[in-house]
Amino acid sequence: MAGGFWDDFCQHTVNPRAVIFGLCILSIGQAQAQQKYLDPPEAAKELFASRPMPRVSLSPDQRHLLVAEEFRFRRIVEMAQREVALAGVRLNPSNNGPTHPDYYFRLTLKELSTGKTIPIELPNANRRVSLPVWSPDGKKFAFLQYGRTSVALWVGELGRAPRAIPGVKLNATLGRSFQWMPDSQNLLCLTVPDKRGSVPTPPRAPVGPVVQETGPREAPVLTYPDLLQNEHDEKLFDYYLTSQLTLVDSRTGRLKFLGRPSIFARYDVSPDGRYVLVERVHPPYSYQAPIQFFPRSIEVWDPRGEVKRVDIRPATEDVNTGGVPVQPRGHHWRPTGSPVSVVWVEALDGGDPKSEVKFRDRVMMLEAPFNGRPKVVTRLNHRFSKIDWGETRNVALVREYESSRNWHRTWLVDPDNPDIPDRLLWNHAVAERYEHPGHPLMRQLLNGKRAMRVHNRSIYLNGNGASPEGDRPFLDKLNLSTFDRVALFKCGEDSYEAVVALLNDEGTEFVTRHETPEAHPNYFRRIVGDPERAPLTVFKDPAESLREVKKRLLTYTREDGVKLSCLLHLPPNYDLDDPDRPVLPTILWAYPREFAGGAVAGQVANSPHRFTSFAGASPRFLALEGYAVLDQVAMPVVGEAGAVGAANDTFVEQIVANAEAAIAAVVDMGVCDERRVGVGGHSYGAFMAVMLLANSDLFRAGVARSGAYNRTLTPFGFQNERRTLWQAPQVYLEMSPLLAVPKIRDPLLLIHGEKDNNPATTPEQSKRLYHAIKGNGGKARIVMLPHESHTYRARESVGHTLAEMVAWFDKHVKGEGESSEEGEK
Repeated sequence: MAGGFWDDFCQHTVNPRAVIFGLCILSIGQAQAQQKYLDPPEAAKELFASRPMPRVSLSPDQRHLLVAEEFRFRRIVEMAQREVALAGVRLNPSNNGPTHPDYYFRLTLKELSTGKTIPIELPNANRRVSLPVWSPDGKKFAFLQYGRTSVALWVGELGRAPRAIPGVKLNATLGRSFQWMPDSQNLLCLTVPDKRGSVPTPPRAPVGPVVQETGPREAPVLTYPDLLQNEHDEKLFDYYLTSQLTLVDSRTGRLKFLGRPSIFARYDVSPDGRYVLVERVHPPYSYQAPIQFFPRSIEVWDPRGEVKRVDIRPATEDVNTGGVPVQPRGHHWRPTGSPVSVVWVEALDGGDPKSEVKFRDRVMMLEAPFNGRPKVVTRLNHRFSKIDWGETRNVALVREYESSRNWHRTWLVDPDNPDIPDRLLWNHAVAERYEHPGHPLMRQLLNGKRAMRVHNRSIYLNGNGASPEGDRPFLDKLNLSTFDRVALFKCGEDSYEAVVALLNDEGTEFVTRHETPEAHPNYFRRIVGDPERAPLTVFKDPAESLREVKKRLLTYTREDGVKLSCLLHLPPNYDLDDPDRPVLPTILWAYPREFAGGAVAGQVANSPHRFTSFAGASPRFLALEGYAVLDQVAMPVVGEAGAVGAANDTFVEQIVANAEAAIAAVVDMGVCDERRVGVGGHSYGAFMAVMLLANSDLFRAGVARSGAYNRTLTPFGFQNERRTLWQAPQVYLEMSPLLAVPKIRDPLLLIHGEKDNNPATTPEQSKRLYHAIKGNGGKARIVMLPHESHTYRARESVGHTLAEMVAWFDKHVKGEGESSEEGEK
């Protein structure tokens, strides 16, 4: 009887999926319930059954290409494995590794000279390995194997099967757990101490209350997840994160311990292999900030583990927003030069950006054996941002950041001749795209360090080549003596092609990644002046049916003259040249960004010639369901130069104007049915979507994923807003859609990962907004995804998210839907 009713019901129903969705809602009613995962939409299943584009890695000697294949998604059973969260670190207590590392199941080598493909034999028992890391000479590679009870170190050599190094259990909780030595035979590793004992057991009862007290300084208290809570957490933190620095001989398997076990936030071998630069974390540990703010000592060790130099940096959680520690920071090795040198940055303004000083930072350098007087590399008027060391002496590029203008300046510096004046090389807004000079190409040196390519006093600049027509990547050669610039490569007008590596010092031969909307990205060998491409890879489209979605770059203008752009995705077989084409339900998907000027805000930031990827729960899938999708919609919030954060004073007016302009553009094209438009976004984009629902009549429904909706929960700033709640209370209140819930009369779907570890977007944000909408008689649905963080990784979670989005928009945007006034009584 039930089956007959169901069959008859579906026969007379236009959209059975909407019926299923509706029955799910009826089954929940006003209560909460856990339902089974929904399958992804039918149009997405081909992609879900496929694998993503492999990762590639070029050997330092440029003779081999290593190809690593991975699965597109995790399974929820993997995501559900036990984890421990301590001071912002999420770890797997069973193997002392990260909870959900990226891993690969197949590795292949390809000889560039012959095209020969060589499979790499992986362990049969557990094919979960990290992306391999080449030795400096390019003849070996090493990778991690993520086992159930340990993380093992494997080493491969050209012509030989990889093998595990016996007796090595790596501590991979804090990122990089091994590093090649310059000799390409030994590796410096972080291993689990042999005698660390058993896991600390929690006390049966608390020993007392947890007490905290303010200090003498004013300091912001930001919102962080996974913080230490008590003394037992501190013991667990020490237990799981303490490592032994160990030198491992990849040929003999011999182990040599360096120094005593510690919590190493970072470690780095010197270019000559004679020293190690380490950052050790020390108590007292904070209950209000994660590990990166804990006290630490920065030390230089010799091969015996003896300390040659020490800088102490106290806890930095009290550093004001926009400030830096007073103590030396940013320690690193200069990649070239003899004797080796350690480099760091010192604040000359007490770390306070409000101080009026001539020089704000200086870069310092000290040569081995580190008992002399450090010398000044350069002094900067603004805050240090970055340094690119040349592979030859006498060349470095130092970038500074002017926060009041959101501005970058890059200086050409001679680090070995401080009497030679620095020369201003580039001067532009951080967000500048059209006039951006490009980024220096780097290379791996024979000592394993990375440095900027320099040949005959010239560097190579690789850029996006942004323009009003979209990105056209380029490769230029810049002479640092004459400052003449020679173009070596520029992408054509009908594709997207970018240089990824040089194959010779002259820059006349290089590797590019080429793609079109129809052609899957692949790597090619190119020669300057030769239009031919020699293929290095032949990756195929994993889901050819998705190519039926058509893409077009749209440019249009906001009412106040700010130029805007977006990518329009259209359903299969939708013909823009057909005068009788139907208007379509439309979805607008965006992410707001703040700019200090309208000219930069209006610059196009994408290309219509790229291969259309459908990663994760991409809104582009909606085009396969009959929607016009406006993706990467420019959503600038423009302020005045020098007025930090002031753009948010008109946040609402500007995002509404952006949305109006985007919708008007596709309405004028005859594509969009302006009565059937939905809006969505993720993270800050989710917040934007809810703000648009509360402050405009442009949309019939919205989807908000992993957002923050109550700014009073982040009172010391959010995104680029540096003013506090008490300095700009009206801004915080107006940008808290939770407080505007009575104005949200359009249906809203909220989706959030239950274990979101993004500081501002705790799961409670979505829960409280849902409760507020329900309490005010609005229409909302909330989906909490088990074991997911800020982005969703499990196949089941992504499929369910897409199914929810399609069903929600089908019901409330594509179909007749419910009028926004229905909830008003």
